[in-house]
Amino acid sequence: MIGRRARGLQQIGQGLGTLDREIFEAIAESPSPLLDSVMPRLTSAADHSKLWIGIGAALTAVGTPSMRRGATRGLMTLAVTSLVTNQGAKRLWKRPRPDRTPVPLIRRSLRNPTSNSLPSGHSASAAAFAVGVGLESPPLGFGLALLAGLVGLSRVATGAHYPGDVFAGFGIGAAVAVLGARIVPPIVEAPPTASELLRLDTPPRPAGEGVVLVINPASGSGTGARVVDEVKAQLPRAEIVEVGEGDDIADALRAAAARAEVLAVGGGDGTVSCAAGIAVDAGLPLAVFPGGTFNHFAKDIGCDTVAATVSAIRNGHAAHVDVIRFNEADTVINTASIGAYPAFVRVREKLEHRIGKPLAGAYALWRTLRSDQAVRIAFDNTTLQTSLFFLGNSVYAPSGFAPSRRSRMDDGLIDIRILETGRRFARVRVLTSLMLGRLVRSPLYHELRVPEFSFVAVDGPTPVAHDGEVENSCEEATFKVLYRALPVFRPLGRQAW
Repeated sequence: MIGRRARGLQQIGQGLGTLDREIFEAIAESPSPLLDSVMPRLTSAADHSKLWIGIGAALTAVGTPSMRRGATRGLMTLAVTSLVTNQGAKRLWKRPRPDRTPVPLIRRSLRNPTSNSLPSGHSASAAAFAVGVGLESPPLGFGLALLAGLVGLSRVATGAHYPGDVFAGFGIGAAVAVLGARIVPPIVEAPPTASELLRLDTPPRPAGEGVVLVINPASGSGTGARVVDEVKAQLPRAEIVEVGEGDDIADALRAAAARAEVLAVGGGDGTVSCAAGIAVDAGLPLAVFPGGTFNHFAKDIGCDTVAATVSAIRNGHAAHVDVIRFNEADTVINTASIGAYPAFVRVREKLEHRIGKPLAGAYALWRTLRSDQAVRIAFDNTTLQTSLFFLGNSVYAPSGFAPSRRSRMDDGLIDIRILETGRRFARVRVLTSLMLGRLVRSPLYHELRVPEFSFVAVDGPTPVAHDGEVENSCEEATFKVLYRALPVFRPLGRQAW
C-alpha cells in the first residue's frame, strides 16, 4: 500500500518535471523579437534586486504615505526573502540549471548562474517586494505584481530557470510577505464616513481682513518669527499680536477673540488646543499656523505650511471639525492620556525615523511596560490597571497600540485604547501578542469608539496629559465630543478625509 503510494508520487513528480522541461523548451525556442529585446534587459535590471531597490527609493522619495509604508515593507520583506532563499531553500534540493542551448544567443543573460536552479531567487525577491508593497497599497501592488510576473518570465526566457523554479520562488516570496504581515500588521485605512464635509460659508479674505493672529515669535526655535514675517507679507491687513515668554497666551487669545472675525494662532498643539477652546466658546472660525515641534493638528487639516493656511484664508476655504471637551473646561484637539503613554510616544518618535515605526513602537512598548507608572481606573462597570491609556479626537488608524493618523476629524467619535497591565504575566503576554501581530485580539487590549467617555482614578488624582502637555491632575475625568463645533480654515482641494 505504502509502496504504491510512493511510486504514484514518484510518477507524478516525474510527470511534472517532464512538463516543466517541455514548457521551458517551448518558451526558449519561441522566435520572438520582443522576448529577444526585453527579457535580457529586464532580468539584468533585477540582478541583485536593483530594480526593486530603485522602485522602493522612488516611492519613499515621492510617494503617498501608503506608498512609503509599502516601500519600507517591500524592501524589508525582500531582504528576509533573499536570506531564506539563498541560504536555506537553494540548499534543500539539488537541481541543475537548464540547458541553454535552445535559447537564442541574443536572448541569453550575460551572467551564467552556477547555484542550484530551484528556487528562482529573482522570482522570490520580485514576489516579496510586490506583495509587501501591495499589503500597504493594493493598487500599486497589483501593478508591481505584473512586473514581478514579467521578471519571472525573463528568467525562463533567458535560460536561467525552469518555470517550476519561478513558481517556487514566487511562493517563497509571497509566503514571507504574508508572514511578515502577521508579525507587523499593515495599516488598515479607516473607512470614510458617509457624510460630506460641513463647510463654513465665509468670505474670501485676500489681504487677511478681520484676522487676528496671536503668536510668540520665539516659539519653535525661531519658527514663530518666520511665521510672523510670512503673514505680514502675505496677509498685510491681518492684525498680529506678539506675546512673550512671560505673557499668558490664553488671556491674549481671549482678548483677540473679542474683536476678531477670524481667530488665528501660531504655535504647537498645546497652544492650538487652547485657541480651539476659546474659538468654540466665541463662535469664531480658527486659522492655524504651524509653529511647534510636531504640529499634528495642523498636518491633519492640511495646514502643515504657512502657505497652505494663507491660501485657505484668502479663498475662504473652511470646514467644521470635532473637538473634545474635557471636564467641561479644557479642550482636546488630538489626544489625551494617562500613565506612561506620553513617554511611550517620545521613545517611539525618537527612533521611528531610524528603525521604522513598527520596531520603534515595539521597543517603546517594552520600555514602557518596564516602568512603574500604572494607574487603576474604573469605567463602565470595569476596574483595571493600565500603564498605557490613549484617547483620541476622532478615529485613528491603525488598530492596536500604535495609532498614528486620522482619516477624518468630524466623525463624532472618541477613540480609546487601553492596555491592561495588572493581570498575571501581563508584560509577557502583551509582548508576545505584539510580536505575533495579535495584540488587537488580546484580552488585555481594549478598544472603544464612543461619543462620550468617563473614568475614575481609583487610587486618587492622576495626571492627565493632552495635546502634548500635562494640564492637571484629577480623580474623575469626563470627555465629550463637541460634534463639528470648530470651523477651521483648511485647503478643501486636497482633502485627506
